[in-house]
Amino acid sequence: MQPFSDPAPVETPDVSGAYPRLSQAQIELLDRVGNIRATTAGEILTQEGELGGDFFVILRGTVMVVEGLPDVHGRRPAELGPGTKILEVHGPGRFLGELGLVEGQPAFVSSVTSEASEVLQISGDDLRRVVLTDAAVGETILRAYLQRRILLIGAGVGIRIFGSRFSSDTLRILEFSASNRLPHRLVDLENDGQAGAILDMAGVLAGDLPAVVLNASQVLRNPSNADLALAMGLRAVKEHSAPYDLMVIGAGPAGLAAAVYAASDGLSVVLKEGVGLGGQAGTSPRIENFLGFPAGISGGELTERAILQARKFGVQINVACGARSIRLRDGEFCAEFTGSGPAVSRAALLATGVRYRRLPIPGLEEMEGNSVFYAATVHEARLCGAQPVTVVGGGNSAGQAALFLAGTGAAVRLVVRGAHLRADMSRYLAERIEEQPAIRVLLEATIVGVAGSGALEQIVVDLRASGEQRTFDSRYLFIFIGATPHTEWLQGTLALDDQGFVLTGSDLQEFPPEFSHLGRRRLPLETSLPGMFAVGDVRHGSVKRVTAAAGEGSTAVAMVHEHLRLLHYGPSGAPRNN
Repeated sequence: MQPFSDPAPVETPDVSGAYPRLSQAQIELLDRVGNIRATTAGEILTQEGELGGDFFVILRGTVMVVEGLPDVHGRRPAELGPGTKILEVHGPGRFLGELGLVEGQPAFVSSVTSEASEVLQISGDDLRRVVLTDAAVGETILRAYLQRRILLIGAGVGIRIFGSRFSSDTLRILEFSASNRLPHRLVDLENDGQAGAILDMAGVLAGDLPAVVLNASQVLRNPSNADLALAMGLRAVKEHSAPYDLMVIGAGPAGLAAAVYAASDGLSVVLKEGVGLGGQAGTSPRIENFLGFPAGISGGELTERAILQARKFGVQINVACGARSIRLRDGEFCAEFTGSGPAVSRAALLATGVRYRRLPIPGLEEMEGNSVFYAATVHEARLCGAQPVTVVGGGNSAGQAALFLAGTGAAVRLVVRGAHLRADMSRYLAERIEEQPAIRVLLEATIVGVAGSGALEQIVVDLRASGEQRTFDSRYLFIFIGATPHTEWLQGTLALDDQGFVLTGSDLQEFPPEFSHLGRRRLPLETSLPGMFAVGDVRHGSVKRVTAAAGEGSTAVAMVHEHLRLLHYGPSGAPRNN
């Protein structure tokens, strides 16, 4: 154990931009909304699992950021326990916290003073106002927080998920955590000899597994996605009882853009998402063709910034709310969700995106979640290390994943069905892949078999050009072979094409307009139901790009305004009697 009387540890160097030092002018600006106070050695400033924490700027002394702080009574442990790990050390001018502090999530790490210190303390609410309104200091804090989240995820720090990698519920929780960029790590009961003792101390029984440990005293026993979302601050505790102006279903780039623009225009907006904020784009390691980001931006950062904007303008965000049905009744839309109560709105926007296609290979499904993945993020890269991996697909998603994994040290084999790499992939990606020595490309190739005991060990590839089948070692497999729209719940409600994509605008010429009572024609992104719009990948004929999806989402808001105006006033401009 390390007593606090020991010399203060050495400050962590800022090698990634995650630990900047605030200028005196920035500190004085923050001082307007905070209080300066002295601390004693060993005082806990923030604690893992704690909601509603405060923001701290260190003025004098040093503070340690730690994981596994023992459960103590009060705010001052006598010493660090044997299971406590020091992650960072910060001195004067630096600030504490990470992205969860501005997003209303619980703390994923603890912070404790290593000596008598002086800090500037600001409430979480005041910090959020500063970050969202004052560019002079807010952007410095936000950039650091975004980078700190990446570092936490990469280090496997955060909530601990106790369970078996062969358990479907464990894989569900892992997928949910990764999709929402929650710092976490799996404590695999199959391999970790100490896991049982930890669970016994926490009073967790076999029937409670998998369990999510937030800190020494907070444990979620086999939580549903909705339970975990609530604990992680990913959903509003209470929704408004009155109808919203707009209900957005799906929180990918299209849904987030629509929610931000609608709410910034003064509309009341609720945003419902079934699994992960950001959709497929949220898991992209690098988006290089998004306007205004010449060096590229990660899908995670783009998503987090959009979420903060949405909350700034008052959007009610609810995750783990899978849409079950929606109907138009008396001029209002009523939707039912799993894991959430119904929502009512005057206009609705569908942005539910698509689901990944799976390879029809026997035995592959049993490996999903532990060695077969449909997204390549820092979570998966941490698992892969330098082991051989395979990426399947010829589109931009596959290309981005191959480059990302190769950049983290993995030996990558890219399996492409087509004869040319540029057939379905952007030229800049194809050129970078051809220049990357860690990536080997197999053209006119398909995977026809997998082998492994519980996890992937080998793949069998059919090489059509040579007419032979070859077996390669591969510890992980990433599949990007397209997707199908998430619209089975809309069958019989909306007009869909033969593949299940939602028809909108001019594609609905064969369908009755049903808009005469509104005194207008169907709008370009409007579905077969007046007042319901569809944007992004779920829409028939959409361009499958992040920029296009965000553009459609923002464009649709103007049409929502037009619908609401005529719904209220009618074509003559006189108020309707309703």
